[in-house]
Amino acid sequence: MKRIVLMALLALALPLAAFANNVDFTNNGGTLAGSSSGLTLSGSEVTEIGGLNGLGLVQGGLGSLTFTTGALTSGNFQTGAVFASGGTFTITGNGSNGIPSGVIFSGTFSSPVSFTPTGTVGVNGAIFYTLSGSISGTYWNGTTSQSVNGATIQITFNTGKNGFMGQVTLGSGDTIISTSAVPEPGTLGLLGTGLVGLAGVLHKKLKA
Repeated sequence: MKRIVLMALLALALPLAAFANNVDFTNNGGTLAGSSSGLTLSGSEVTEIGGLNGLGLVQGGLGSLTFTTGALTSGNFQTGAVFASGGTFTITGNGSNGIPSGVIFSGTFSSPVSFTPTGTVGVNGAIFYTLSGSISGTYWNGTTSQSVNGATIQITFNTGKNGFMGQVTLGSGDTIISTSAVPEPGTLGLLGTGLVGLAGVLHKKLKA
C-alpha cells in the first residue's frame, strides 16, 4: 500500500511524459541531520530497485542513497521548512543481484525542498515529517549514461514529541527517475496536496 501511495505522490511531481520509462528506488534507514545550512541524509540503504535494465523488482541490500540540500530559506524544523535547491543527491549500487556497481544516479535538487509535518502523531506524541523535492542529474545503468529528471519523498520516524531537533532516524523513502526524453521546461512541480494521502497511510501504519 505504501508503495502505491508513494508512486501516486511522485506522479504529481513529474509530467506524464516523463513516466514513459522510469526506475524506482526504495531506501530505508539512515540518519537525517539538519541545520540552517541544510539537511543531510547518510547511512540509508537501497532495499528495492524496479525497472533498471529490465530486471523487474529487485530486492535486498543493493546499495546506498545519500543527499544534501541547499540552505534553509523559510520556516523552521518543528513546524515545517523550505530549503533551497542545489546540494547533492547520489544513489550508489553495490553490484549485487544484477545491479551495477558504482554511482547509478548523481545529481542535485532542481527545485526547493519541502520538509513538512505529516499531521500524524505517534507513540508518546512523536511527530513525523516528509521531505520532498524534484531532482535532476546523470543516470548510469552500468553501460551508458544520460541526463534525467526525477522526484523523491522521504519519511522520518522517531522525532519525539518536540519534533525535529537537528537529527532523526529516517523511516523509508522512494525516488523515481525518468529515463525517457527530458520533458519540456517548467513541468517539474513538487508533491503538493498528495502528502495528505501519505499522512493517512502513516497513521494506519503506526496504529498497526
